[in-house]
Amino acid sequence: MRMNELATGSREDLKKLLGALVMMVDDEPINIEVTQIHLEDAGYTRFVSTSDSKAALQMLADQRPDVLLLDLMMPGMSGFEILEAMEKANLLKDVPTIVLTSSTDATTKLHALELGATDFLAKPVDPSELVLRLRNTLAAKAYRDRLANYDLLTGLPNRHTFMDRLDWALGHSDRTGTRGAVLHVGVDDFRKVNDALGPAAGDVVLQDLAHRLEQALRKTDTVGRLGEEGPQPSLSRISGDEFTILLPQAPTSDDAERVALRILEVAALPFHASHHELSVTCSIGIALFPADGATPDLVIKNAGAAMRFAKESGKHTSRFYSTELNARALQKLSMANELRRAIEQHELRLFYQPKVEIQSGLVIGAEALVRWQHPERGLVPPFEFIPLAEENGLIVPLGEWVLRDACRQLVAWRAAGLRVPRIAVNVSSHQFKEGRFTEILKAILAETAADPQKLTLELTEGVIMENAAANLETLSEIKAMGAKLSIDDFGTGYSSLSYLHKFPLDELKIDRSFIMEIKGAAGEGAVVTAIIAMAHGLNLSVVAEGVETEAQLGFLRKQGCDEFQGYLKSKPIPAVDFAASFLQP
Repeated sequence: MRMNELATGSREDLKKLLGALVMMVDDEPINIEVTQIHLEDAGYTRFVSTSDSKAALQMLADQRPDVLLLDLMMPGMSGFEILEAMEKANLLKDVPTIVLTSSTDATTKLHALELGATDFLAKPVDPSELVLRLRNTLAAKAYRDRLANYDLLTGLPNRHTFMDRLDWALGHSDRTGTRGAVLHVGVDDFRKVNDALGPAAGDVVLQDLAHRLEQALRKTDTVGRLGEEGPQPSLSRISGDEFTILLPQAPTSDDAERVALRILEVAALPFHASHHELSVTCSIGIALFPADGATPDLVIKNAGAAMRFAKESGKHTSRFYSTELNARALQKLSMANELRRAIEQHELRLFYQPKVEIQSGLVIGAEALVRWQHPERGLVPPFEFIPLAEENGLIVPLGEWVLRDACRQLVAWRAAGLRVPRIAVNVSSHQFKEGRFTEILKAILAETAADPQKLTLELTEGVIMENAAANLETLSEIKAMGAKLSIDDFGTGYSSLSYLHKFPLDELKIDRSFIMEIKGAAGEGAVVTAIIAMAHGLNLSVVAEGVETEAQLGFLRKQGCDEFQGYLKSKPIPAVDFAASFLQP
């Protein structure tokens, strides 16, 4: 809405302007009384004032008025001094000021405007002119506030406004001894909505969620118990798929948790966008103040850390901040920095786990698995740093390093006169979706002179199916280079073989969770049997992961499975040990 529309617009717009809080500072109580009468006659009902100029700044901080009517010539503290103090406290951008004074000389007027005054009226003030100037000032403020302080998509306050309100709430808490809370709400896996249905559908979900959160905030028991005179809860959108809820008065953690549970409940209801019904959940982090922070930055940081922990804990849940979480966050940050240096300083190592042809018992291939040789912690297992690499955007350079080093190893074994196996390399979803994977693969093959027919690239079902049409083209380009393609962890994603004939695949790896169910009893392994039969029907070879017992191997041999890998044959070992054990003529 344009500014002139706010000034002369609808009845609802005018109602909002008339609901503004007007503050007046004048050393003459009679002037305050007369002005208040004029404004009340014009429909303004919210009015605060003081004739003590020294108390004005504290009142400004406490009341946060929408506009200030300020006398200039006052004992104790002049209007000029108040304007200077407001400038230092960064209040002038939030509180427009109309100067009212009996001094009409140009120098006085100019000085007041230079100090940040918005408008200037000479006493005695004409009531009609005051009302008009006030309405125009409030309309300009409303328009400016809408642009600067509110999210255009949802209409909610934005991060700037939230931090300002949180700062006020912390000050109020410090003065009154009350306690409050911040809930940091993050949508789980929201990127999948945008990837599957497009940004427009994602916007619809966010708008609907914002409305639900507003409704839930009004209906919670906590909010219902707050007095009308007290500070009220508020909802903000602080980033793409993240919202914050400020509870200025939450005496106990139970109060905050009650709100969180209500939010989780309403967020889990089905959404409808682009003619699809969607299931979306949220994770919530809760920070209490002043216990979890005395500054806005610290409180929101801690609430965000708790929200991320909630996502790591399985999503669709809430978690409170704790000092242990802070220590964990610092440790993760430290490890992320160390991992970045590890890639640059060649601390990563590739280990190889043999892939065995079941019928002959020969080692015909290997899966390359990355390890981190930390200078102080020793060998760091992948489950500790791979998720961290994905979270911090390091998985792409890390994956590129793995691919290059595996290709170099192929060339090294060939140069040493050894029997060269096929090496399988995992390709993360981040690498594949980055858009340059085929270009990088082609460059690495050219740089290392590795035989692409000795290279197998493993991708998960979810990666292949997320954008099937585009991925078909990419997979075809990879096949044209000579590399083989394998679906890793089959059965944990889409769990359907009906689409496999559309893609140029060579191999399917049965997830270890299905192999673990095979213990030798009758009737076990039905899923494995079905996968093997259907894969062979599509001319795909089948590899079983995580084979640990002779009973499992015997079952797989009976079902005609082609290859296996697992601790029954060998754990992942360094390249030199792999060559000595499995590649000698």
